[in-house]
Amino acid sequence: MEAEGLDWLLVPLHQLVSWVAAGAMVFGGVVPYIPQYRDIRRTQNADGFSTHVCLVLLVANILRILFWFGRHFESPLLWQSIVMILTMLLMLKLCTEVRVANELNIKRRAFAAADGKDEELKVPPRRPYLASRWYSCGRVVTLSRRPTSCSMAHPCSSQCVACCRC
Repeated sequence: MEAEGLDWLLVPLHQLVSWVAAGAMVFGGVVPYIPQYRDIRRTQNADGFSTHVCLVLLVANILRILFWFGRHFESPLLWQSIVMILTMLLMLKLCTEVRVANELNIKRRAFAAADGKDEELKVPPRRPYLASRWYSCGRVVTLSRRPTSCSMAHPCSSQCVACCRC
C-alpha cells in the first residue's frame, strides 16, 4: 500500500532523472569545446587546436549514425552524434577562418615590408645543392688536413681535386 502511494512521486522523479541523464549524454561531449571556441574567437589564434581530432570525431560520429540505420540503439546516443558533428563542423569553420585570416595578415605584412623603402625584407641567398655539398666537403678536408690523395667518400669524388683541394 505504501509503495503505491509513492508512485505519484517516484514515476515523475524517474522520468526527470532519465531526461537529465539523456541531456547530459547528448550535450556532455560538447561542453569541453565551449571554452576552446571562446578562446579561439577571442585571441584569433587557433594554433593549439588540432583539426585532426575534429576529423577523427567526425568520422566516428558519422559511422555511429550509419550503424544506427542497421541496428537501432538509444536515441540519446544518436542525438549525441548529431550534436557532435555540428560542433565539430562549427569548430572547423572557426579554425579555418582564423588560420586563413592570420596567413593573409602575415602575407600582407611581408608584401608591405618588401614594398617599403625603409624596410627591406632580407632573405639569405640559396645555394644550389651541389654547391653546398662542395662547400661542406672543402671544410671537412681543410679541417682534417689530409694529404694530396683524398680517400673520403663524398658527393664530388670525381672532382675531388677541384672541390676539396686534396
